[in-house]
Amino acid sequence: MPQDGYLDYVELPGSDIPATKAFYGSVFGWSFADYGPDYVAFDSGGRNGGFNAERKVVSKGGPLVVLYAADLDSLEAKVAAAGVEIVSRESFTGGRRFHFRDPNGNEIAVWTDK
Repeated sequence: MPQDGYLDYVELPGSDIPATKAFYGSVFGWSFADYGPDYVAFDSGGRNGGFNAERKVVSKGGPLVVLYAADLDSLEAKVAAAGVEIVSRESFTGGRRFHFRDPNGNEIAVWTDK
């Protein structure tokens, strides 16, 4: 049983559920469970969340979901090949990361410690 304060679920805006499933399924291998036309839950290796068509993307700021990559350059190429916008790249003490906008406009980061 999770303890109080445990991060249990991440829910993101999902204005285009079919495009969202196609993108995250093909690029990251996530699996999905549909809950009507406006909501899909995802499983990312045991970490769960959902995309909700009723939620709206915040244009600046807000929470940032960060994914991990063992091979950042390869994953960035795969993300770019899926046709989404890479919005930034950065290096920092302990690693590197890039940010992209998913099919819904959510800004997502991918990082590596390599």
